[in-house]
Amino acid sequence: MRAIVLEQFGSVANFRERDVPIGRPGRGQVLIDVAAGSVNPIDIKTRVGRGAAKWFPVIPPVILGWDIAGKIVNCGPDTDTFSLGEDVFGAIGFPGLAQANADYVIADVAHIAKKPASISFEESAAAAMAGLTAWQAFNQNDGLHAGQKVLVHGASGGVGHLAVQMAKACGCHVTGTSSGRNRQFVQSLGADGHIDYQKTPIPNYPGDFDFILDPIGGDVTLASLGLLKQGGHLVTLNPPGDDQAERKARELGVVFQFILMKSSSSDMEQVAKLLGSRVISAHISASIPLSHLADAHLLMESGRTVGKISLIR
Repeated sequence: MRAIVLEQFGSVANFRERDVPIGRPGRGQVLIDVAAGSVNPIDIKTRVGRGAAKWFPVIPPVILGWDIAGKIVNCGPDTDTFSLGEDVFGAIGFPGLAQANADYVIADVAHIAKKPASISFEESAAAAMAGLTAWQAFNQNDGLHAGQKVLVHGASGGVGHLAVQMAKACGCHVTGTSSGRNRQFVQSLGADGHIDYQKTPIPNYPGDFDFILDPIGGDVTLASLGLLKQGGHLVTLNPPGDDQAERKARELGVVFQFILMKSSSSDMEQVAKLLGSRVISAHISASIPLSHLADAHLLMESGRTVGKISLIR
């Protein structure tokens, strides 16, 4: 099969298209003929030796990628919940490597869900890791409740634009941040309020939020803790470099948490329900062939896209 292999950490020039063997699924695994995938920030960070390479062994040459949607073409033992020919999707193998930037991929059945029939392979793949991340962030502890005030940083991004839709579906009052040029897009997602982060410093944001989703981390996390009401909750998707945020959260009487998305069939099924009922939809700003994976990485690094970048076969 065709695969895009990262020969060594660094620039997109290190990607090479290779012909590699198609694997055989083991116990609890299926082989999927991949129709679509997508690119996430973790792909970019891992390519240069950060991201996943900081959390578990990633030794080039390696195949990157985690998002997939496609058709099951082979089943190992103990995979009775799925069948040959079934359309599935998921953010697979995380934490760990999924090797999804290929024509076929082996996935644990514990990491995939049945694709809603009304949703394309492309959109379901685009909603996999981003949707799963937003779902898991919101469903820590007691989850969201109607009437709560929610702030979503990076609301025009992959996780952010799905998070806005999920929070609105819970009956929350949602404020999203983005650049001014993406204001209309964020509002189209259902956001009640918009903040142009390029013009308004975080200390000048309205406060009294019940929940803040922070895909950015660092100084954004520290500044945002002061926007929470007593007992409010901030979840960041970027690991803190020290305990500064935890200490500040304790001082303010709020909750700070870093989460690392974990592949999960049950959580993926919840995202599938939201997609199938059109409660959420993944916005695809560009569809790029897998053979041009380097272009997809460069486009994501440019910061000029909204929503997701799709990889098509």
